[in-house]
Amino acid sequence: MRWSNTFIPTLKEDPQDAEAISHKLMVRAGLIRRLTAGAYIYLPMGYRALRKAEEIVREEMNAGGGAELFMPALQPPELWKKTGRYDDMGDVMIKYTDRHGKEIALGPTHEEVVTDLVSREVRSYKDIPLILYQIQTKFRDEVRPRFGVVRSCEFIMKDAYSFDADVEAMEASYKKMYDAYCRIFKRCGVPYVAVEADPGLMGGTVSHEFMVPSKMGEDRIIICSQCGYAASTEVAGASSKDDRKKDPEKPKNIEEVSTPGLSTAMDVSKFLKVDPRDLIKTLIYIADDEPIAVLVRGDHEANETKIKNKLSAKTLELADEEKVKEVTGGDMGFSGPVDLGIRIYGDDSVKNMVNAVAGANKKDTHLVNVNPGKDFKVHQWMDARIITETDPCPKCGSDIELKQAIEIGHTFKLGTKYSEPLNAKFLDEKGKECLIIMGCYGIGINRILASLIETSCDKDGIIWPVSIAPCEVVVIPVKREDEDLFSEAERVYEELCEAGVDVILDDRKKTIGVKFKDADLIGFPGQVIIGSKGLKEGKVEVKSRATGENSFVDKDKVVESVKAILGD
Repeated sequence: MRWSNTFIPTLKEDPQDAEAISHKLMVRAGLIRRLTAGAYIYLPMGYRALRKAEEIVREEMNAGGGAELFMPALQPPELWKKTGRYDDMGDVMIKYTDRHGKEIALGPTHEEVVTDLVSREVRSYKDIPLILYQIQTKFRDEVRPRFGVVRSCEFIMKDAYSFDADVEAMEASYKKMYDAYCRIFKRCGVPYVAVEADPGLMGGTVSHEFMVPSKMGEDRIIICSQCGYAASTEVAGASSKDDRKKDPEKPKNIEEVSTPGLSTAMDVSKFLKVDPRDLIKTLIYIADDEPIAVLVRGDHEANETKIKNKLSAKTLELADEEKVKEVTGGDMGFSGPVDLGIRIYGDDSVKNMVNAVAGANKKDTHLVNVNPGKDFKVHQWMDARIITETDPCPKCGSDIELKQAIEIGHTFKLGTKYSEPLNAKFLDEKGKECLIIMGCYGIGINRILASLIETSCDKDGIIWPVSIAPCEVVVIPVKREDEDLFSEAERVYEELCEAGVDVILDDRKKTIGVKFKDADLIGFPGQVIIGSKGLKEGKVEVKSRATGENSFVDKDKVVESVKAILGD
């Protein structure tokens, strides 16, 4: 490939609308361009990297027993209505009405479609196990597309689906896919962590997320350096203990105190000169159209995923100001559990609180000396909060780290969530009709590139691993106008091509400074620099982008030196 024959519009400055490092560098390096909110054009260098990532995914999925197919992006909503996800997806699903008056959905994912396919084709236990996968464009109407290709409305996903006769066979398929994911991300050079996760709208029982720790990640995970436990904060168990050393108190009688305009736990604790850990926050939720109260300690955050799962609720959302007033009789920010006429669910850390502070269900008023059991009853105690960095590891009790992360893959044990409503059944060896047991496995191909760049870059640009770099090596003649230099650059370029190296020749009539900056910005793993001084001595310069190390080698040994840098 010659630079003059492709399209690489690099930029000196960061784009104004970019927040994330990966977004800035992908635009500056000429990998992508924004078309509209949440939709990006992949330019030649970006598309080459994307295709290389796709090929690694494809190779490992095939090695894991997957069979590739390709399903339409256009989907009939009827299938989604059968599984109940049509309403669950809400406005995220992009829909339109065709010229015949029929509603069509642009697929955000393909569980319904592939299960419907298998329900029509699989008849016998002899037809399974089966793992089907595709690499396809998905569409979701994101409320706030951001971070470039990390959260976009149109994106490329590898989605796979396993179909088995029983749970034991599904576990075997799940392990195949889990192991394939580990190989994929390792080959792509992505520093991933596999964590326990919540299945969410996908359903099923067990799931794992493959996360890349990054400051711009929208997810939060905990990692224990001692036992290796890792989990999303959505599912990680939180301790119910209060480790403060304090003298045991006797319950006192409730008193009202004036807290004018103070509706947050932090403001109230400062005003009353108490520790936030001595406050009870009362949050009013609507769970499946029923108002409920959830109690958490003042220094904690409610974990809506845990609460929803514990209640087996289909929907859970915070009540608005009008509903709070209707339910409690007071303004938002002053809710409390005393004399509250709805079901109360309490986090375990609240259970043993003594003489706590809570809202009085009255404007500008709180209560002191509130005691669980004595002053109010809780319908159910549960782990209802988000784990914090001061909590011990749920597995071994050691210290944990809390990190932001980007999700690049997710695996699910679906069971019969889709096979039952879509009637995907088979006849077993005894002729008995049984439901197929399913698993589901997704990878965000776009996110592989973005997460790699987030974790592998420097002040000069991207540092690609060889496996998914747009090109492995760039050949740079110092002076394009010097025919001897350029002739040697072409000879080296041809020699590298013949040796199977993915190489680009920078044949532009640009200054050497511009060429060096672009080479570092785009991040080609190897650079071969042809200069007058070296050429007079029969040598060329070979440089590693990752280490910055360079050496002058005999011009007849360039291929050998380049392959050493590339790790071949």
